[in-house]
Amino acid sequence: MTSELRLFNTMTRRLEAFESIDEGHARLYTCGPTVYDYSHIGNLRTFLFEDILRRTLKLFGFQVTQVMNLTDIDDKTIRGANEAGKTLRDYTDAYIEAFFEDLETLRIEKAEHYPRATDYVDQMVDLVKSLEDKGHTYRSEGSIYYRISTFPEYGKLSGIKPEENLAGARVDSDEYEKEDARDFVLWKAAKEGEPSWDTDLGKGRPGWHIECSAMSSTLLGTTFDIHSGGVDNIFPHHENEIAQSEGASGQSFARFWLHAEHLVVEGEKMAKSKGNFFTLRDLIKKGFDPLTVRYLLLSVPYRQKLNFTFDGLHAAAQAVERLTNLRRRLDHNPTVDGAGKLSLQDVDSCGADFRAAMADDLNTARGVAALHNLCRLVNTALDEGGISQDAMLRIESVLGEINSVLDIVPTAAEGAGDGDTEIDDLVAARTAARAAKDFAQADTIRDKLTELGIVVEDTPHGPVWRRTK
Repeated sequence: MTSELRLFNTMTRRLEAFESIDEGHARLYTCGPTVYDYSHIGNLRTFLFEDILRRTLKLFGFQVTQVMNLTDIDDKTIRGANEAGKTLRDYTDAYIEAFFEDLETLRIEKAEHYPRATDYVDQMVDLVKSLEDKGHTYRSEGSIYYRISTFPEYGKLSGIKPEENLAGARVDSDEYEKEDARDFVLWKAAKEGEPSWDTDLGKGRPGWHIECSAMSSTLLGTTFDIHSGGVDNIFPHHENEIAQSEGASGQSFARFWLHAEHLVVEGEKMAKSKGNFFTLRDLIKKGFDPLTVRYLLLSVPYRQKLNFTFDGLHAAAQAVERLTNLRRRLDHNPTVDGAGKLSLQDVDSCGADFRAAMADDLNTARGVAALHNLCRLVNTALDEGGISQDAMLRIESVLGEINSVLDIVPTAAEGAGDGDTEIDDLVAARTAARAAKDFAQADTIRDKLTELGIVVEDTPHGPVWRRTK
C-alpha cells in the first residue's frame, strides 16, 4: 500500500513514500526503555515521536501493530538490582510500572506488545544457535561473540567502517563508544552476582543487542516495515541488530529506519551532575501540566535537536491555554443562522495543511501551526458575528482529526487547573450580582477577575471565561 506519507529513511538517507509490506498494515518496532530508572525527558521525547508516528500511520489509513521492548536485563539493570539488594524482577517491575504511568500521563497510546527481554531468552538462544550454524560466531571463555567480518554489509546504517578498527577486537559491555566497531557479545558466560540461564549455549545470559532481534522477529516476522528509536541507538545497537537478524535469516530486517534527534537542556547535554536532568515527575512537581510537556516535546520535528528550556515550557503552557479557551468558546457559543463568519473552505484548508504537514515526515511544527491557524480563524469568527451550524460541524471534524495525532487540545474540564474553582466561584458571584441588579458588586468582581488575567464573555448559554495571561 502506497500512501501520501513520506518518511526519512536513515538507511537510505532520503525521504521515501511509505509502503507497507502487507496491504494497509504497518508493523512497527520501537525501542523502549531500559528499566533501571525513571524515564527522563530525552527518553520521553523519543517515545512521544514514536506515538506521533503510530498515530500518523493510523491517520493515513494503516492498521498498526507496534512492539515496544522493555529491556529488563542488561549491565545497568543488573547493577541497579544488586545495589538495591533486590531480585532483578522486583527491581525492574517498579520501573516498568512507572514507565506505563508516564505513558498514560503524557497521553501516549499503548502499543500492541510490550515484551520483556527476560521472557524471550529461549528465542534469543535459538537465534544465537542459528548464527553459530551459519558461521557468524566464535566462543571465548564461555561467551559467544558475533564476528562482524562475516557480515560484509556491517555499517550500512551508521556508515561505520569495521576495517578501520583493529581486527579481532571485541567488546563485552552492552554499550560502547561510537565509531568503535568491534565484534560484540551475543551470549555472556555466567558470572557471580548476575542472573543466568542454563541453556544449550551454556550457562549465562543474553547480550543487549540480541534481545531486540529475537523479540522483533518473534512478534513482527523476519522482515517488517519500520524500526525506530533515538539517534543514539543507530550505533552500535541498531547496526548490531541488523547484523544479527540478517546474518541469521539471510533476509532484509526492517525496510524503514526512523531516528529522533537528541534533546538538550538550555543548550547543554542533560546530566545529573549538571543539575539539568529532569524526569516527567520532576516537571510535574514544579507545577507544569503534563499536557504542556507533551506540547513542548512534539513542537519541534523529530529529526531536529530539541532545546528544552523553561521559557519554552512557559510558552507551551500559554499555547495550551489558548487551545483550552478555544474549546470553552466552542462549547458555549451557539451557532448562527446563515453563512456565519467562517467559511467551510477555510476550515478545510486548515485540515489539509495539517495532513500535508504530517505527510511530510511528521512535521509537527507545521502541524501545530495549522492547528493554531484554525484557532485564530475560529476566534475571529466568534468575535465578528458567529459560526454557522455547518461550519461548527466541520470545525469539530477537523479538530478531531488533528487531535487524533497531536492530542494537545484539551476539553474545558481537562484544561481546568489550580485556581479554576476560585475563578468559577467569582464568575458565578458576578452572574448572581448582575441578576440582582447589584452592578457595583458585579463591577468589583469583574475588576478582581481582570487582575487574575481572566476575561468573561457573556453568551446565550451563560458566561464563559478565558485567560489572557
